[in-house]
Amino acid sequence: MLSANHVAIVGGGFSGTLLAINLLRHGAVRVTLIERRGDRFGRGLAYGAAQHDHILNVRAANMSALPDEPGHFADWLRTRAAGQDASFATRQTYGLYLRDLLEAAKAAAGARLRLVEAEAVDLRVSDGAATVRLATGAQVKADIAVLAPGNLPPHALPAFAGIAHPAYADDPWALGLADGLGPEDQVLLLGTGLTAVDCALSFDTAGFAGPIVAVSRRGLLPRAHAPAQAAPGLSERPNGSASALVLRVRARADAVGWRAAVDELRPFTQDMWRAADASDRARFLRHLRPYWDVHRHRIAPAVADRLAGMRAAGRLEIAAAKVMEARPDGARIAVALRSRGSDAVAWRHFARVVNCTGPLGDLGRTRDQLLRALASQSAIRPDSLAIGIDVDRQCRAIGAGGEARDRLRVVGPMTRGAHWEIVAVPDIRRQVWTLARDISNAHWVEAAGL
Repeated sequence: MLSANHVAIVGGGFSGTLLAINLLRHGAVRVTLIERRGDRFGRGLAYGAAQHDHILNVRAANMSALPDEPGHFADWLRTRAAGQDASFATRQTYGLYLRDLLEAAKAAAGARLRLVEAEAVDLRVSDGAATVRLATGAQVKADIAVLAPGNLPPHALPAFAGIAHPAYADDPWALGLADGLGPEDQVLLLGTGLTAVDCALSFDTAGFAGPIVAVSRRGLLPRAHAPAQAAPGLSERPNGSASALVLRVRARADAVGWRAAVDELRPFTQDMWRAADASDRARFLRHLRPYWDVHRHRIAPAVADRLAGMRAAGRLEIAAAKVMEARPDGARIAVALRSRGSDAVAWRHFARVVNCTGPLGDLGRTRDQLLRALASQSAIRPDSLAIGIDVDRQCRAIGAGGEARDRLRVVGPMTRGAHWEIVAVPDIRRQVWTLARDISNAHWVEAAGL
């Protein structure tokens, strides 16, 4: 079994920070946590770039960062008179919580935890070490390196790939998206998922009074959380192909509703995904994923009410359509949209277009210098569906030749190809808890059976 005295973690967002905390809790391992932006330690992009009205999509009772203390976040909220178990806290508040956890871990660990504010640009793995090279020229040598890249930025739709125009915003988290817009202007959001929801709220908060159009192939908007209640659950994992699963979920949705049909599968989802072959996984992504996403990753009732109000006022339109073409037209961008089920193409002119297509998963299209360097060395490879980095169940990176690398691990959303359900806090906290115990050789810790 590989023994590690020093672990270097590249990425100081939720996944990397929580792995560092668990490594320090489980043993005597030294940890170096590397993050390109010092203000993002503990917060990452998800909680560091959030605006004050961006709300978590999960109730506080399910948002503890520590699997052995399930009420930890709710208790933290209560001590600050900021909420309780059923609350939907803001993402900024959750970022403060994670930063508090990191600072407490640093105070307890002392020299065992080192925070490095720098960009990692290269990583070399040898038989005895993993060496991270920083943009400053410095190097961090460790026994194991862990990549925690979080969600990568969205990629441009083909129609916008060559467009460089002031009206086009590639970063949905950028400040000032509504600057310079008047009530006569129209805004186009490319996507109707969680990113588009946050972006629509940002425009509303900024005082933009003009119409907003959010467009995706199916025009599906995330559903709202229902009042908390016990789900009936399943006694055993469903068997069969992805096609059979699609039919089963649709039938269950007719009987008990989409929320319950999706929620009752949650204890089995990762095992079902691992058991499926590549063709079944591709079939699931093609036919069920859009419906799965909007019912599995839901929004707070207050957010749903706010969106409903914007739609009722004619300020938010959710459109099922495909972007066929886009071109600059003076200060605006002209966009050709073809509605779902129609052959007709309509041109519309927008004063602002925002890319809300969601996180990039295709390793071959990333602009991240470190990931590109590792791919060029054949140290990592895309998973078979090109939705993340290929790993095994122990989070070991799979090289281009199919070999698993003990000294190079990957955690967080970019491991979705192997685990699928690995984007929400409950799933990531379990992943990093398990990996920390593995690296630390922690055969027994309090509540290890959780």
